[in-house]
Amino acid sequence: MKKLLSVAALSAVAAASPLMADEGMWQPNQLPQIEDQLKEAGLKIDPSSLTKLTEFPMGAVISLGGCTASFLSPKGLVATNHHCAYGSIQFNSTAENNLLEKGFLAKDFSQELAAAPGSRVYVTTEVTNVTDTINDGLNEDMSGMDRYKFVEKKEKSLVSDCEAEEGYRCNVYSFHGGLEYYLIKQMEIRDVRLVYAPSSHIGKYGGDVDNWMWPRHTGDFAFYRAYVGKDGKPADFSKDNVPYEPEHFLKVNADGVAKGDFVMVTGYPGRTNRYRTSAEVENQFEWRYPTFRGILHKYIDIIEENAPEGSDARVKYASTLAGLNNAEKNWGSMIKSYAKGDLLERRQQLEADLEAWLLDNPGMKEKHGDAVAELDALVKADLKDQAVELKKWGMSRDTLSGTAAQLYRLAIETQKPDAEREPGYQERDITRIKEGLKRMNRRWDAEVEKALYKHFVAEYAKLPAEDRIKSYDQYMGISKTFDAEAFNAKVDKMFEETELTDQDVRLNWVGKSVEAFKKSDDPFIQLAVATYDENHKKELEDKEQSGKFKKLRPQYMAAIIDYYKSQDKAVYADANSTLRVTYGNVKGYSPKDGMFATPFTTLEGLAAKHTGEEPFNSPAKQLELTKSKQYGEYKDDALNSVQVNYLTTVDTTGGNSGSPTMNANAEFVGLLFDGVYESIIGDWDYNPNLNRSIHVSSAYMLWVMEHVDGASNLIKEMKIVR
Repeated sequence: MKKLLSVAALSAVAAASPLMADEGMWQPNQLPQIEDQLKEAGLKIDPSSLTKLTEFPMGAVISLGGCTASFLSPKGLVATNHHCAYGSIQFNSTAENNLLEKGFLAKDFSQELAAAPGSRVYVTTEVTNVTDTINDGLNEDMSGMDRYKFVEKKEKSLVSDCEAEEGYRCNVYSFHGGLEYYLIKQMEIRDVRLVYAPSSHIGKYGGDVDNWMWPRHTGDFAFYRAYVGKDGKPADFSKDNVPYEPEHFLKVNADGVAKGDFVMVTGYPGRTNRYRTSAEVENQFEWRYPTFRGILHKYIDIIEENAPEGSDARVKYASTLAGLNNAEKNWGSMIKSYAKGDLLERRQQLEADLEAWLLDNPGMKEKHGDAVAELDALVKADLKDQAVELKKWGMSRDTLSGTAAQLYRLAIETQKPDAEREPGYQERDITRIKEGLKRMNRRWDAEVEKALYKHFVAEYAKLPAEDRIKSYDQYMGISKTFDAEAFNAKVDKMFEETELTDQDVRLNWVGKSVEAFKKSDDPFIQLAVATYDENHKKELEDKEQSGKFKKLRPQYMAAIIDYYKSQDKAVYADANSTLRVTYGNVKGYSPKDGMFATPFTTLEGLAAKHTGEEPFNSPAKQLELTKSKQYGEYKDDALNSVQVNYLTTVDTTGGNSGSPTMNANAEFVGLLFDGVYESIIGDWDYNPNLNRSIHVSSAYMLWVMEHVDGASNLIKEMKIVR
């Protein structure tokens, strides 16, 4: 007889279910499973069109590798967030010509600037289920390492075959913890140029104070352009290249949205953890986030102390600081939300209900065995050394040590046939490695790096000698008692003697032999050689553990999926940087008792925040236009102003930044750029009452472009609808 769940248990299951209203980051091929929900929410186009990645509108959605973007013109014009283009704006800035401060606009193609080295536009062209190929030959008796190597070999073979066609980048992604595998093929456009970015007084208005907060008044948008060779194929940067002409681009709705409107966001969300075990949840929120947050505080303080405001060093670390401050605030909210909620209790209840269901269904128990208990045991074993590993993580953050280690590893891997090399060091990766070496000097300062290095190694040295890296201690002269003065003197000497601070020197090390590294007198190269064997041994141990997870995680997820299937519920996979679709409506929320947040902000609200000091220093022209109510064609009659930002119920996370927000007709109505403070825990949980995403309205984007920055040349490129 089937066990009846208590009311409390049913409530817990419902709260943990992946099919609550508007919840879910759906793979395009899954959309037929929720077709009725999409139509009920308000979608007007045929839902089946969203499964066709090379057709409209999905063909217009692209990845930047960490952020999402979309084509908004037939000339390869790319819209994304200001914070996604921040690195390229910063790369082209100096203290004397600070584009972050004053903004940038190319009035014609010839004025467009090369984006930061390594910038890419990825156009997804094909997704293939390769689960059977990966699993063919796997068996239950394999060790963790054997399983890891077996899967890695299959993945590399699939990628190699896929990339036989020049100009494409292919990757194998696992879904549901390795229950399914998909090979994703993307056109890799390598010539990316900065076209337009408003001043940070618009693009980052509110700064870290307003980050994750509502109400919000941020013009978080910028434009790139994708370029290709004259033959239409991806090519390295060249003045002879021409704008890429995408098959599909989005029409821009100049009116933005209205309260209650259907919206969908298509993009490349990074990572979520909706199916982690209760042990992982408890550890993450009660140890890892609080501990890492303390480290971030110090990281930020050291950079700010050694890179004063207005200095070239501060410009170099602007992007780094933005990321660190975002993470610090993110984790702080996670901790608070967890403390106030019942996430852990609901995960524990779900696991208990799952076990009860398996016991009540002998066929399912036979199919899934002890997957839940075995995974729980593996997780707990994996966490036992985390405090030690965290100390080691801190001492390995300096750029020069990392660069030397990468170069030496490349030399070691280059001795092998390409198919046998470690992923990240194959021929397909050489260009990326070189681009990273080129970016370094615009994001690195010796005084900042030395200060970081000295602090974090001093923390590492507090570990018992048996837990430290013996080869590192020996090279750096660290004994049982840490002599900070002697260590700091050695670090100063290493920074003085190294030549890795020179870009040409770094690039010249690419392709050199292992023997050349061993003979080098560069202190950071010597450190990389001295510590390689010990670090590699640890890497192999980690792979053994990872292989064990590759066996148990999919078994656990298979049980979860069967459990939800018994309740007629589809299951979306955790985000993994692949293309997803999420939908919802324009809607406010109640963040606390007695308070309701409306879903729109306006120009007048933006002006009211203005103080004249960062981060609330709106450009004078914008304030004058607002005061005189110069709304142009972008006035929202319901608001009696121009809508700036708005809230929706769509389910998003990091990586979705820059995702196009589309209305029921798949017209561009803005850009997703943030979430509210109460929804940060959405990486782990979804609450329909509190999860809200924040978007910059297309109306505000166009208003700024036309009336503040004079970017009429770009508006003319777009197909504007009202």
